[in-house]
Amino acid sequence: MSEGMKTVRLGATGLEISSVVLGMMSYGDPDRGSHAWSVGIDEARPFVRRAFDAGITTFDTANVYSAGSSEEITGTLLRELGPREDVQVFTKVLNRMRPGRNGAGLSRMAIMHEIDASLQRLGTDYVDLYQIHRFDPNTPIAETMEALHDVVKSGKARYIGASSMWAWQFAEMQHTAELHGWTKFVSMQDQYNLLEREEEREMHPYCAATGVGVIPWSPLARGKVTRPWDSAGSGSRSDTDEFGKTLYRQDEDANRAIVGAVQQVAEDRGVSMAQVALAWVSGKSAVTAPIIGATKEQHIDDAVAAAAITLTDDEVTRLESAYTPRVPSGF
Repeated sequence: MSEGMKTVRLGATGLEISSVVLGMMSYGDPDRGSHAWSVGIDEARPFVRRAFDAGITTFDTANVYSAGSSEEITGTLLRELGPREDVQVFTKVLNRMRPGRNGAGLSRMAIMHEIDASLQRLGTDYVDLYQIHRFDPNTPIAETMEALHDVVKSGKARYIGASSMWAWQFAEMQHTAELHGWTKFVSMQDQYNLLEREEEREMHPYCAATGVGVIPWSPLARGKVTRPWDSAGSGSRSDTDEFGKTLYRQDEDANRAIVGAVQQVAEDRGVSMAQVALAWVSGKSAVTAPIIGATKEQHIDDAVAAAAITLTDDEVTRLESAYTPRVPSGF
């Protein structure tokens, strides 16, 4: 493993992670679940190895990705890299994993069942970060937070985190945990990129003020900021990712201008558009580490290169100036 990639602390914790996180949603059995574009273990292996060799030691998955097969692949490939303590494993809970009652959500019943199922698929005794995939309006907050606290105290998770939700919901969950002396969330995994900056209004200031680390998903806006606006995406995911099709559809004129600015800054620097867009995300003070996906070698190479780029104030202004307010999406 390379020591070149910077180590960062996750929020106000002592947990050290790599400054780029490899998202494992791209890897799974395409015949299981709804991710028909996912790739199997043999195709995934060189990407995971390349990431680890480049200094990426932190890997993020979820129980729902490819109906659990992403966790299976993640666990198998990480065991090939070396000792368990050399990597940080993140996973999530919320979405439906089995039919019938209590097969989804954030009830005590669901959380206690799903943490054990995830650990079995991952082939490990614990995860470094156990995240709720979204807010569950059907379960009392106190029930969820106490169950997550018990997961931590049982040794099955070292820390807990949350993902996309309204800032008031996140604050209410944190407040509930604090009132009862339960474990609080140490991270927020939200959507943040040049085309979706609404988290700057409430969520990121709240996280910065309370010591919560931010690990954004989709920092490259599903690839839309990595190529000229009118260029089509490559690969089957752009055609079959139904969730992705709902994103970045607001104010296309502004989006086109933003992508044009990314292209211009990249050309001026002689680097890829992906490097510029990722450097912008990583350069934000609230952000701990972006989560990137990789199905091509340059995806990892771009992420590693971006970690060494510091944009000038003028470049940041050029990248941000065309942005317009929009309705938050993705949750």
